Amino acid sequence: MTAMSAPAAGRRPYLNRRLASFGTTIFAEMSALAARTGSINLGQGFPDTDGPVQIAEAASRAVLTGLGNQYPPGPGVPELRAAIARHQQRFYGLSYDPETEVLVTAGATEAIAASLLALLEPGDEVIALEPYYDSYAACIAMAGATRVPVTLRPHAGAFTLDLDELRAAVTPRTRLLLLNSPHNPTGTVLGPAELAAVAGLAVERDLLVVTDEVYEHLVFDGVHTPLASLPGMRERTVTISSAGKTFSFTGWKVGWITAAPELVAAVRSAKQFLTFVSSGPFQYAIAEALDLPDTYYDGFRAEMAAKRDLLAEGLADAGFEVFRPQGTYFITTDITPLGEKDGLAFCRALPERCGVVAIPNQVFYDDRSAGATHVRWAFCKRTVVLEEAVERLGRLAH
Repeated sequence: MTAMSAPAAGRRPYLNRRLASFGTTIFAEMSALAARTGSINLGQGFPDTDGPVQIAEAASRAVLTGLGNQYPPGPGVPELRAAIARHQQRFYGLSYDPETEVLVTAGATEAIAASLLALLEPGDEVIALEPYYDSYAACIAMAGATRVPVTLRPHAGAFTLDLDELRAAVTPRTRLLLLNSPHNPTGTVLGPAELAAVAGLAVERDLLVVTDEVYEHLVFDGVHTPLASLPGMRERTVTISSAGKTFSFTGWKVGWITAAPELVAAVRSAKQFLTFVSSGPFQYAIAEALDLPDTYYDGFRAEMAAKRDLLAEGLADAGFEVFRPQGTYFITTDITPLGEKDGLAFCRALPERCGVVAIPNQVFYDDRSAGATHVRWAFCKRTVVLEEAVERLGRLAH
């Protein structure tokens, strides 16, 4: 047997067939392309500056004083769970018991995985908004459930949810709605009428709902309303958020869920066999971060709004059709006005053309043709970096 050959018993592919279709994430591919070509990386959504100094100092202080250096409590440190409960009350008037209705996770990614693994069984159907964040599809597959996409479609400069299409997607096998608002990658923020329709449908058909709200403090147009705040939704909704997007410490991987005790207990049962616990000292720091004054949240949002406008205008000047986002820190564009038809090919060639990296949205669709001409750009970068990117993208217009 050669070093590279598989044993006879290994003739079946090594990778679980549920994951075989996913391959390497597009984020890894494009970030590697940016590093290899020395391009400006507007693909992967991480800031290029750290968050508030006092929060970094809080993490350092926790490490040096022995807070969280050993296994923290499974549900999360009490200080953070209490801070999460205060946050939900302060911003949304939602009351949660930090002892039984809050669970700390290794970022929102684990919160999504644990929620879907806990709440789904083979044969269940999950309705997810398309284009979708790639981990949704993988986690639904790992749970053995079936993903049913409902597509957000471009209309009048934005991406909108067809409520009739959503209702038609529900079948007797539908177990759960997986929603993301503010929505990555389109930047759509579901409004009051849409949220009320979703809530009404969930109550009528007795569906569970998992909501990914990690961009809750990055809403530029309108306001963020948690689905759990609507009538009949608190007892059936798992609300997910995290510290990474709000405080610009994405590497700390501190996320959480808030939900009714029975839902938290179910998700905790799955979560304990994933990471068990994580991010001990960082949990204490994020507890302090969540209590920052309104001036922090307002300033952060205003800074990101200015960056959105800078990049949006630059992309429009370069010839793209721009869908100005209501929230998140991503902009979706259409490359058709540039004479392009394939977003993946466009993104792979872009570093050589002008030294910028973006993400092709088609990888976030089941029907890739639906997003074939759409490309996503991250504007959570320093202003000087965005200005340089805009200058480089200007070459496309010539």
